[in-house]
Amino acid sequence: MPIRVGMVSLGCSKNLVDSERMLAKLRAHGYQLVTEPGEADVAIVNTCGFIQSAKEEAIETILELGALKKDGTLKKIILTGCLTERYQEEAAELFTEADAVIGIGNNRDIVDILDHVLAGERVVQFGKKSDAELKGDRIITTLPFFAYLKIAEGCSNNCTYCAIPAIRGPYRSVPMEDVLDEARWLAEHHVTELIVIAQDTTRYGADLYGKSRLPELLRELCHIDGIRWVRVLYCYPERITEELLDVLAEEPHMVPYLDLPIQHCDEEILRRMHRPGNEETLRNLITHIRERVPEITLRTTLITGFPGETKEQFNRLGDFVQDMQFDHLGCFAYSEEEGTKAAEFEDQVDEDVRAHRADILMEQQAEVSAAKNAAKLGKRMTAVVEGYDKYAGCYFGRTAADAPDIDGKVFIKSSSRLRLGQYITVEVFDTMDYDLLAEEVTDEPAE
Repeated sequence: MPIRVGMVSLGCSKNLVDSERMLAKLRAHGYQLVTEPGEADVAIVNTCGFIQSAKEEAIETILELGALKKDGTLKKIILTGCLTERYQEEAAELFTEADAVIGIGNNRDIVDILDHVLAGERVVQFGKKSDAELKGDRIITTLPFFAYLKIAEGCSNNCTYCAIPAIRGPYRSVPMEDVLDEARWLAEHHVTELIVIAQDTTRYGADLYGKSRLPELLRELCHIDGIRWVRVLYCYPERITEELLDVLAEEPHMVPYLDLPIQHCDEEILRRMHRPGNEETLRNLITHIRERVPEITLRTTLITGFPGETKEQFNRLGDFVQDMQFDHLGCFAYSEEEGTKAAEFEDQVDEDVRAHRADILMEQQAEVSAAKNAAKLGKRMTAVVEGYDKYAGCYFGRTAADAPDIDGKVFIKSSSRLRLGQYITVEVFDTMDYDLLAEEVTDEPAE
């Protein structure tokens, strides 16, 4: 009977791509993949170590798997990912229940490592960060019609609050021909929506080609047979170019959606974050984007309670958010991460104040989102079907204005049997704060 292996992938979609590559290697070598760790002989945890809450989730997961191993349900545990890469010696010493503790540069050797573990060895290996794989076969673990396309590894922006450059190393673009080969492979395997990701997608190609080639890459992706939607995340505001806006405005398969993590609007806070710009440049940029691409959906992320943030600076951020009317917004209380420059700043804001300020902005955004959704009443739009909710008695999915997992959904009434990944036209008849209620329209095809 083949050895059963289960993968627990924590954290971001970039981590998920790494997990999918490891799964492909394991299946190719005869291991049986299972979705539930409780059904596995071996559990692999691809950890996240970005902020405190992510570290806590990883530790909790490891302890739960340790309990399964103790009662004999699980035989072996392998740990990898950002948490182990960041805390190498501590992880190897602390997580005694783990049979292997490895770094991101060792994921390419996951089959060999698993063989050693099954032979009774305890493996502790931390290779070069630059050995992290930039390409390779994958097993798609998302819904089968969409996939994340990671176009770079690492980061060179060196924001003072962020540990990613220390964990993942400097920015390394995947050569364009390799990205396009992977995208074509995904399309051949029935993926119709590509979600382009990296720590900073707008920097793509600068290290290889001397300039950003994201616009060129996106155009090429839009022209791959079978691809219906191309979406891009993690675009830095200072690198939004006219060429990128041209692609968003002109390519029919490029969804008019832009993820623009600004983090703050106050010039002094941005300077201390080691990020360029100020409120005026951000206002001008957002206005310009909306003029160039009138149908654009804008998403952003913010940090509250960054060291030194005064009440006045926070209020200015709140006013800015109210004025900008972002379609989607995520807000995080500042997490004081050891090893980062910001953690050494003396004027740390009280943790309760950080969290309270984040709550205020999210309450404010809920009102903005509700008003934006209300404006969609009676509108027709294309939606992709993601599943059926047996309790609600209806289908659900997403519109082009919504990225998976982080944005809203549309709940769909239909008299016909819909299939997973089907693109349909719907008409909105009711709304919730973040979600839409709609009915399938059968008198016109989906775009």
